[in-house]
Amino acid sequence: MTKYIFVTGGVTSSLGKGIIAASLAKLLQARGFRTTIQKFDPYINVDPGTLNPYEHGECYVTEDGAETDLDLGHYERFLNTHTSQANNVTTGRVYQYVINKEREGAYLGKTVQVIPHITDEIKRRMTLLGQNNQYDIVITELGGTVGDIESLPYVEAVRQLKWELGNENCIVVHLTLIPYLKAAKELKTKPTQHSVKLMSENGLNPDILVCRTEEPLYKDLKRKIALFCNVTQDAVIEALDADTIYSVPLEMMREKLDVTCLQKLQLPLNEEPELNKWKEFLNKLRYPKSKVTVGLIGKYVELQDAYKSILEAFIHAGALNECKVEVRNIHSEYLTPENAIEKLQNLDAILVAPGFGSRGIEGKIDAIRYARENHIPFFGICLGMQMACVEFARNVLGIKNAHSTEMNPDTTDGVIAMMEEQKQITQKGGTMRLGSYDCELVQGSRTASIYSSTHITERHRHRYEFNNEYLEAFEKAGMLPAGKNPKTGLVEVMEVKDHPFFVAVQYHPEYKSTVENPHPLFVAFVKAAKEAQEKRNSLGHQVFEKSVAEG
Repeated sequence: MTKYIFVTGGVTSSLGKGIIAASLAKLLQARGFRTTIQKFDPYINVDPGTLNPYEHGECYVTEDGAETDLDLGHYERFLNTHTSQANNVTTGRVYQYVINKEREGAYLGKTVQVIPHITDEIKRRMTLLGQNNQYDIVITELGGTVGDIESLPYVEAVRQLKWELGNENCIVVHLTLIPYLKAAKELKTKPTQHSVKLMSENGLNPDILVCRTEEPLYKDLKRKIALFCNVTQDAVIEALDADTIYSVPLEMMREKLDVTCLQKLQLPLNEEPELNKWKEFLNKLRYPKSKVTVGLIGKYVELQDAYKSILEAFIHAGALNECKVEVRNIHSEYLTPENAIEKLQNLDAILVAPGFGSRGIEGKIDAIRYARENHIPFFGICLGMQMACVEFARNVLGIKNAHSTEMNPDTTDGVIAMMEEQKQITQKGGTMRLGSYDCELVQGSRTASIYSSTHITERHRHRYEFNNEYLEAFEKAGMLPAGKNPKTGLVEVMEVKDHPFFVAVQYHPEYKSTVENPHPLFVAFVKAAKEAQEKRNSLGHQVFEKSVAEG
């Protein structure tokens, strides 16, 4: 029978439920258990697809085209396995399903209520991944914190599941905070006690407490927490602040979180977790041999979570190159031709990030022009690829009015235009070109050599595409389509000839980068940044020697 672990949060948000869930899943997976993770979000949006990144961070896209919470990115990066539509559920999706059923008359005239109809649907979705014996253990992260009004139906659904399945088949891991008061030099347990009390008032008791803390929990404090929160002492897990999220699985292994969970679920311990590859990655991450600075040009740079997958992909690629990648955020809205040199001249490479809308577009184009003309390694993703084409059309082909019809619907030179199948769509949510699609790479192209293949699949999230009417002119001028969709002819990859590294892609390679399999494009981009830095340093040294020799 599939076992279920629920991860809840208390005291405050942003404690790291997703990282704890992913770390626990990694340990269980390393012990040989078939494990997956799902996220239940309490907001009314059907999915995060229509949310501004400032609201909820990046929208992560799965292989099957689901627009999901960014925590699913953590799940995939830790487990090195794909998630799907079923791994992310929102209150909006649950209510939409129940209301649709009510409209169809499926409830036979009954009054439709939160209990039992909403909670029954939540329970159905919570156990969906556990059907057909597909997984040994399903970990479910509940968004928000205990005590939120919007989270109550989820807490009630878990309470009912524990009663139905039994404590040996369903446990609750509660992540909480033990604040350290510097003035008093004391760790305080009262917020945790109140959080557990609040949960208990709703009929649900935690089996394990994971305590986020800045200072180590001493034995007597653990005993006090266990006593007043009604858990066993071995079920009080210390979660000290970590230097990187990737060290958390090892910290949880040290605290025996996986062992405690397995014992409570009455599962065998099997072999010890085999994490040699993970430890090797951590060692390279902590002790790099070099350092490069990459400029990330975007319009949501104030919020790091807006580009979470890109930042994590740089960590993976940097470790493989034994190089620390320092990402310098540059707001495209404030980038102009006048200040471009000042803001960009000390960068080893430039990445222009994805996005939507016209704000900050000209700044992205200025950054791309600077990278192209000064032979700085450049990487464009989605909108970054589209703006690379606009920049090339304006400044190389001389098409001064070149633009995307997304930003300028009236342009006479839409080198980027809306996809034909998107023109009749009016609804925003879940209607873009989403998920995994094939791409055929040109034999001998830089991108094909990076992938070591001419056939790849990558994930997409866009409505606009390169206008193939301009393709011949681009090719003649030196910007080559290195990859196309074999069915539609959609240009997926653009490269500039006679440039150290100028690759722009319509898809989102960052979504597929994991600890165990860093994405090859990011690996090659970081390598190009290292080579550019070494070349610049070498030239600078030669100039210095020449000036000394000449007196």
